[in-house]
Amino acid sequence: MKIKTNREEGYIVMGNYHLKDRKLSLKAKGLLSIMLSLPDSWNYSTLGLASICIESRDTIRKILNELKANRYLKIIENRDKNGRFNCDYIIYEKPYEN
Repeated sequence: MKIKTNREEGYIVMGNYHLKDRKLSLKAKGLLSIMLSLPDSWNYSTLGLASICIESRDTIRKILNELKANRYLKIIENRDKNGRFNCDYIIYEKPYEN
C-alpha cells in the first residue's frame, strides 16, 4: 500500500474532510488520522494498529469496518505463495467513489 504525502520530519499534512464527516465516530476519525500519519511501511493490521493504541484488536476491527462502510478504507485480501492470508489497506482522505 502506498500513501503519498508531503511530509516533514515529525509533521504530517492531511486533509480535514474526515474530521468534519458527521457519519464517522470520534474513534474512526482518530484511527484514520493515525493511519494517515504512519509511514508507508507500517504494519497495517489489527495487531499492528492495536500495538500503538489503547483499544483492543476487536475494537480496532470494528473501527476499520466503520471506515470501510463509509468508504475511507478498502481492504484487499490476498494469499501468499504459502496459502496464508495477507491484506492490502488502501486508505482514503475522502470517501472513494464506487
